[in-house]
Amino acid sequence: MYDQSPAGFGVVLLFKINYSMKKFVIAVSVLLCLATGAVAQKAAVFTPAEGAIHGYDPVAYFKESKPVKGDAKYVYTWNAADWYFVNQQNLDAFKANPEKFAPQYGGYCAYGLADGHKAPTDPEAWTIVDNKLYLNYNKNVQQLWKKKQDVYIQTADKKWPALKDKE
Repeated sequence: MYDQSPAGFGVVLLFKINYSMKKFVIAVSVLLCLATGAVAQKAAVFTPAEGAIHGYDPVAYFKESKPVKGDAKYVYTWNAADWYFVNQQNLDAFKANPEKFAPQYGGYCAYGLADGHKAPTDPEAWTIVDNKLYLNYNKNVQQLWKKKQDVYIQTADKKWPALKDKE
């Protein structure tokens, strides 16, 4: 039996509200997890809404030594992803040899891959090593990656085949 005074009623009401709120938070958390799983990257190429590399031209990293946003006039679908280019020459170069210009690990974070998981990337956090393009989650992660990039590349190269088609 509980106290039926106004103060006692408030405690019971507060308990019921807290209990209901907990159930609501748990339900929302479950829904968010399911939604995240539904949009998680199972693809071999990291493809946000703007296309591969967030719409940046993969060839420009090599030719201009910097990230350059591609133009919707020059788009090419390869590996189930849309790739954007600044001009027809870059598009043609990519078509002729996509493996040469596409970022390693499908554009997922090289540091994350070395750690055994896929992570999104920032087109501004990039490095070319041995004529291969590597992207990182952000510039802070890029700095960590650069400290032992040779080791991380070897590790990520080994892990990529198993992670390629997983979430």
